[in-house]
Amino acid sequence: MNLTRRATRAAAFFDVDGTLVDTTTMFDFLAHHLDVRGRSEEYPVFRSRLGDMARSGADRARRCTAYYEMYAGVPVSALAEEGAEWFARRTGRPGFFVQPALAACRSHAAAGDLVVLVSGSFPACLDPVAEHLGADVLLCSRPEVRAGLLTGAIGTPMIGAAKADAVRRLAGRRGLDLERSHAYGDHISDVPYMELVGHPVVVGDDSELAGHAARHGWRRLPGGRRPATLTDRIRP
Repeated sequence: MNLTRRATRAAAFFDVDGTLVDTTTMFDFLAHHLDVRGRSEEYPVFRSRLGDMARSGADRARRCTAYYEMYAGVPVSALAEEGAEWFARRTGRPGFFVQPALAACRSHAAAGDLVVLVSGSFPACLDPVAEHLGADVLLCSRPEVRAGLLTGAIGTPMIGAAKADAVRRLAGRRGLDLERSHAYGDHISDVPYMELVGHPVVVGDDSELAGHAARHGWRRLPGGRRPATLTDRIRP
């Protein structure tokens, strides 16, 4: 499929965790979710469980499934309220946003580019971020919801190749010119979707991604702290 045949607009695609924000939204939000429900002692137990799963060879999809199982039976409306509260608290502390990437995001919006967030996280914690930034599109993991409740299941997590597939589909629907577009990421797992655009930009100092950027002449921006993600050494 020729994605540029009717392309009229450029886009700026941003990973979120470690790229736009200096935290791992899924874990940060889960800690908040358990705390407000008086179950804070479950958080370190869950993180330990993920570490055990990683060491025993469980793949990323299975670990993502384990994460969303924590929300089984929770009303999606309640999670939305908790997400707004989490975001308000989190942004009240310094250093939440990665400033160079935030400046780039605002610059693209001012230039009229379509601003797209592409994240393996989910709407409860991403919707407030997207609203704050004025993002046009949110491409993210979508937990299964039935009768207003999360079932604990997840279809295809928005990670790795799934990000690239989502970007291709959006480009086709919106007539985006990918050659004129930018993509920002902080981890080697972002490469599949970053390679689709004419202007990939690395945020931070992930060693694998930095090496890839050096070999391909990609631009780099400073990042924040390197947060734990679903693809780190413990690979939670």
